[in-house]
Amino acid sequence: MSVNRVTTRTVPEGLDRARTPLRGRDAELASIEERLDALGRGEGGIVRLEGPAGIGRSRMLAEAAAAARGRGTRVYEGAADPDGQFVPLGPLLEAVLSGEEPLSGAQRLRDLATAPGRRFWLLQELGDRLREAARNGPLLVVLDDLQWCDDLTLLTFHTLAAGLSSHPILWLVAVRAGSVPSAVRTTLDRMRRAGAHELALGPLGDRAVARITEDVLGAPPGPDVLRLAHRAEGVPQLLVELLGSLREEVVTIDDGTVGLPTGPPAPRELPSVARRLDQLSDEARELVRTAAAVGGTVTVALLAELLGRSSAALITAVREALDADLLAESGDHLAFRHDLIREAVEAGLPLPVRQALGRQAAGTAAPGDTAEADRLRAEAAELAATAPGPAAERSLKALELTAAHAPERPRIVAETIPLLWQTGRAAQARELGAAALAAGGLGPEDEAFLRLALARLAVQFDFSEAVRQARAGAELPGTSLAARGRLLAMLAVGLSMSGEHAAAEQVAARAWETAARVGDRTAEATLTTVRSAVGFHRMDLAEAFRQAERSAELADALGVSTSLWLPEGLWHALLANTTGRTAEALALADEGIRIAGEQGRTAATRMWLMTRTRVLLETGRLSDARADAEAASPAAGDPGPGNLADVTLRYVMLRVALHTGDRRTAEAYAAEARRMRSDGAPVVRHFGTWMLALMADFEGRPDRAMAELDAVMTSPAEDRPAYAGLIDPADAPALVRMALRAGRHDRAAQAVALAERRAVLNPGLPFLAATAAHARGLLDNDLGPLVSAVRLYEDCPRVLARASALEDAGRKLAATRKPEAVPYFEKALALYARAGAERDVARVRRRLRAAGVRRRPSPARLEGAWPELTPAETRVARLVARGLTNRQAAEHLSLSPHTVGTHLRRAFTKLDVSSRAELTRLVRHRDDGE
Repeated sequence: MSVNRVTTRTVPEGLDRARTPLRGRDAELASIEERLDALGRGEGGIVRLEGPAGIGRSRMLAEAAAAARGRGTRVYEGAADPDGQFVPLGPLLEAVLSGEEPLSGAQRLRDLATAPGRRFWLLQELGDRLREAARNGPLLVVLDDLQWCDDLTLLTFHTLAAGLSSHPILWLVAVRAGSVPSAVRTTLDRMRRAGAHELALGPLGDRAVARITEDVLGAPPGPDVLRLAHRAEGVPQLLVELLGSLREEVVTIDDGTVGLPTGPPAPRELPSVARRLDQLSDEARELVRTAAAVGGTVTVALLAELLGRSSAALITAVREALDADLLAESGDHLAFRHDLIREAVEAGLPLPVRQALGRQAAGTAAPGDTAEADRLRAEAAELAATAPGPAAERSLKALELTAAHAPERPRIVAETIPLLWQTGRAAQARELGAAALAAGGLGPEDEAFLRLALARLAVQFDFSEAVRQARAGAELPGTSLAARGRLLAMLAVGLSMSGEHAAAEQVAARAWETAARVGDRTAEATLTTVRSAVGFHRMDLAEAFRQAERSAELADALGVSTSLWLPEGLWHALLANTTGRTAEALALADEGIRIAGEQGRTAATRMWLMTRTRVLLETGRLSDARADAEAASPAAGDPGPGNLADVTLRYVMLRVALHTGDRRTAEAYAAEARRMRSDGAPVVRHFGTWMLALMADFEGRPDRAMAELDAVMTSPAEDRPAYAGLIDPADAPALVRMALRAGRHDRAAQAVALAERRAVLNPGLPFLAATAAHARGLLDNDLGPLVSAVRLYEDCPRVLARASALEDAGRKLAATRKPEAVPYFEKALALYARAGAERDVARVRRRLRAAGVRRRPSPARLEGAWPELTPAETRVARLVARGLTNRQAAEHLSLSPHTVGTHLRRAFTKLDVSSRAELTRLVRHRDDGE
């Protein structure tokens, strides 16, 4: 038995004074260094650096200045500040007259600056001095915080930059992102027209956050420390200050990893926030502190009421808080720029003051104030549809005001659970519900609504738990028809998602009757989704689509917050994808992600991302599918095994690994599949079984693959998946190949018969006809059906299925007519290459060589100017080369910044470039011939 040595210590003293290395800004720094190189060749210009408060603008300027000095360039540095706007030309004069090498004639410049009526001569003299200095070598003029510059500094900067543009002078200016004074906006517009190079600093990535955490704390961070670090959301200043607060805490270093044995520290003051507060007027400071006590978002009207003033009297204070980057506008509300800022403001108040402000912010409410709790509940209900985050905060405050044994408390808990879930706090929601149930003493109606909330919560994570909670609630005696109807509807959804189709249909019939008696449209929307799933299971896809569309319409009309399954559109997208209507499925998923993101619905965003992984996989966008899967990966604190992730992203990640030949990743997800095979939900077991069959086939063990599938293919028809153990109609040909290789002609014939029956029942879906023809051609070893499948696949965006049919047709032809096989193989190769399916590419190339084709297909024919990249990576590379930030590119492509970052990292690796500047040069060379 071995025991890890545990060392308990504080952070090394040296790290308190040492400056941490610059992390996560390689691309931006490389771009600046490229401009410095050009400056050394005599090329001047302007570089504009933009980003929000705390993002590291000043640090980037300092690094750039150091890099310039290292090249022998003279550097002049100045900065504006909020209180210096009444000192004309202050920042610019500070830059050129201070430092180690001030401009010549410094005394005359100072005299002109202080003499009234001499500004014109000052401008002329300043220009002459800069020209003179530039004759002796290149100059870098750094100007920080342009948003606080006075009008004369802005005018002088513009005039000098334009008049000296032919000289080796590089102007490096930084400005805060967001709202700026009109004069500053005019200056920025002039910069853009003058061809300024623009760099936008966004949040740091996870790797940079981890590296900075290690720099500050002196050892690699453990999961608990990383979770705390991620609260800074990639803002360097907040991150370093948050970590700095840990230096006062005792940290445990176990096996070289920093941990927090006593859990995360309580919120505390942050130096940058304290400085910004100190710079405010008394009125603005009081407003910000009151807003912190309220929490979440707040209206000006509410702040006015709490402060005992009119809304008009707060205009100046609100503007101060906005200009200080403490608060931001959120529609008609105000919100803190960052949760850590709000916590730091609140933590800076003495406890008695904090408690008093908290009570005042809650309407001078104390525990037991039911009127204030009712008001907060009403606000939460009003906000739930469009702003679940603020709604959750109000619901939690209402809960705080409600006594532990108050009769309305269980209902408030039931209202709070879905709000917490929707905003990504599922573990907190589950704990809240479990504690309420464990406390006991609940009436049947209260328990029913609590179990309904817990069932809704469990849908994403544990299908069997959703069924258990809904069934327990529905079986409670003495509940209202409304409660029973919703619980039965939720039970039907849970059973349907779990794969218990016959039971779902029976429960849905009871639920319809109950919902109709009380006129519950919400339950109707949910049950219409179940009807669609029933139609799908019976292979009546026309009916399935009719019901799915009806369900989505009902859910939209009711508002997403009332939905029992958030959102019904997920099923519609999965249905469209599975039946070959992939473009429709992708459009639904993109729209769902956009709306969920705008409304701050973390849970819905992840569910939509998981759904889109399936769509992207089937369209052959393997890199995009993998990126979405990584972005939507379950969090460590999620309740349950993550069943929705099982049947979406984990399945997708295995498929991507098999297509790309990534054995290590495939083995990792095969291990997940073994867990899935023993899950309580039949659908999860079926997914796990199919995944293990695919893995066995990948390993060259078709007998093992068929042994995995035997139990599913012989299960009772009512519990069998709609496609006899398969995940998708396009899996039928793969199953036929497995069965034939294993000598199981009976299983191959069974799969073909089912595929043909499905196609006959749904003649309006060519994709189903294509999969049936493909499977039949393989079973009969008949070229005719294979060629027919190729033709049918042409009108369907299922890239991998079409490539597979082309490959199989070519394989059949190659046996007797090799020259005729070559075009089929080459088309398959092009499709596989476009998808990034390296393993399939290698296999088809072997077939081409066997057919006598010794040449490699021209990369240009496969991917145009970008043979190394997938289409998604190419799109991202081109946008980044145009100067877009990751966030801007994400908005342009309707992707998440995380997904764009993944594509960009892969592009850097494949193209062997290390900076955005290198990438830009390469794009110009390949696309424009420069």
